[in-house]
Amino acid sequence: MRSATKQVFFRGFTFFVEENVYEPAEDSFLFAENLPVERSGRIVDVGTGCGILAIVVAKNAERVLAVDLNPHAIHCALRNAKLNGVNDKIDFVQGDLLGAVKPYGKFDLILFNAPYLPVENRDGSWLSCSWSGGKSGREVIDRFIDQVPEHLNSNGLILLMQSSLSSVDKTLQRFAIEGLHARVVARQNLPFFEEITLIEVSCAQVYNSIF
Repeated sequence: MRSATKQVFFRGFTFFVEENVYEPAEDSFLFAENLPVERSGRIVDVGTGCGILAIVVAKNAERVLAVDLNPHAIHCALRNAKLNGVNDKIDFVQGDLLGAVKPYGKFDLILFNAPYLPVENRDGSWLSCSWSGGKSGREVIDRFIDQVPEHLNSNGLILLMQSSLSSVDKTLQRFAIEGLHARVVARQNLPFFEEITLIEVSCAQVYNSIF
């Protein structure tokens, strides 16, 4: 087994982050701090990376599916699930966004820390897949929004992390076009005039009936 390059801690959890896998940063921790950890049901973590979100929610979830295009991430996340004692509650699938989860049906909670940085030219590495959002920063986000409605239960939630560099307003508008209600639930300022933003999305009719 390849040795880990770094070790990361979050609220009693330990994560090894191997080479070619995204290391949890401000966006990962803001996301993890705002997870509805009391929410049960079926959960999918898209772009799981080292598995931080999937592992945190697995404590109370009935079942978690962790998906990543990067095979190194899948290996790393599985290792971390075993380390944190939740590997029996998480299934791991290598694949591109939600196209890999069709056989698993619909979900009660869909998590996605999206690749959101505007990048003119990708370097072709596995690691760049975790942060490169194409020229506008929206290439992966828009594909996710196109796919996600058919995978969400009627009372389900989506949590999406992105940057102000990739237009949060466009994301809110695109979800509205899909008939979903989206709102910002957490944000954090970063250097160089960037803000990371966590967006919560629900079916509009369900949201209105509750509030």
